Amino acid sequence: MTGTTAGIPKGLIPLLSATNFIIGMGAFVVIGGLMPLASDLGLTPGEAGLLLTVYAISYAVLSPLLVTLTGGIGRRRVLVAGLALFTLSNLVAALAPNETLLLASRVMAAAGAGITTPITAAVVAALAPPQARAKALAGVFFGMTMAQVIGVPAGSFIAYTFGWRAAFWTVTALGLPMLALLWLRVPAGLSFQPVRLGDLGRTLRDARAMIAVLFTATFLGAIYTLYTYFTPLLEAKMGFERNMVTASLIVFGVGAVVGNWMGGRMSMRLGPARTLLVLSCAQAALMVPFSLLPLPLPVFVVLVALWSVCGWSFMAPQQTRLVTLSPETAPVLLSLNAAAVYAGAAIGSGMGGVVIARFGIEALGLASGLAATLAIAHIMLSRRLSG
Repeated sequence: MTGTTAGIPKGLIPLLSATNFIIGMGAFVVIGGLMPLASDLGLTPGEAGLLLTVYAISYAVLSPLLVTLTGGIGRRRVLVAGLALFTLSNLVAALAPNETLLLASRVMAAAGAGITTPITAAVVAALAPPQARAKALAGVFFGMTMAQVIGVPAGSFIAYTFGWRAAFWTVTALGLPMLALLWLRVPAGLSFQPVRLGDLGRTLRDARAMIAVLFTATFLGAIYTLYTYFTPLLEAKMGFERNMVTASLIVFGVGAVVGNWMGGRMSMRLGPARTLLVLSCAQAALMVPFSLLPLPLPVFVVLVALWSVCGWSFMAPQQTRLVTLSPETAPVLLSLNAAAVYAGAAIGSGMGGVVIARFGIEALGLASGLAATLAIAHIMLSRRLSG
């Protein structure tokens, strides 16, 4: 194929990265706009957090099924269809007159994202040579991290300033031109290994592979116990309003960029499994201090930055580990891994809601830190079984 770098068509990684930016912003815009949405619809923070839980559960269930059911269709067509469904879902959310239709729109969004994101990773993993795979996957996932830097803080600012519906309108407006760009710029006839439901079934029965995949849910479940309710925590314990909430999300987003870069390089130096063990230990230590808020502002900023860097260093080594574990079923493993991301978000957001209801919002940091110790045990077991 002409115009390639390391086996990948020129410009394909930035394009797929931009697609994941839109997916990331649309997926997590609820976090930044949680309080304006809750106030407008008369919901508690825990009830509003259900929007992320529903999205996450739907993604976890639908993504592996949809990826396998579309496994024989050209990648360009599937990417465009997935993003089209995701864009439509955000339009429905912007127009939703009540919580019920808003929840339904999140199921639609999860279906669209559940098709799109795993295939962006699978395409690049298939085209990149082994020595460049971690770096290429980090490049594709960079769009998701940029959604944390720009998308979620921007969504928060828009939601606080113009209302939460405006945030969903923004995602819709970003998605429409990207549909055309994907169709025009992604090469037709990309070579790929078709997957079927039988491949999914065999992977689900592979205990070694599934233990490796489910580490994603354990690791991120701990993080989302805190992150889902980050904005109400800042309002309640730091006394932050719109501008400082937005600034805090920007700090978190900048840390995500550094983490995405660091994760790929740590994986190449330490190996994927050892990198994941180090990151799990760091998360266990870094989340507990959020139960000590309020903290002096400089200490708080450093804490948020370090938490984000270590959390977002996770994806490249985990994806590299899974592709290396079973290259022939990489599309299925990556779709299951993406599902595990949202299973972790669902578990974490649900657990965070329970923690708030029973122990108060100040207990989130301690609960998240304790949950991260399970990630340490999980990666040690998974590392012993699969390397």
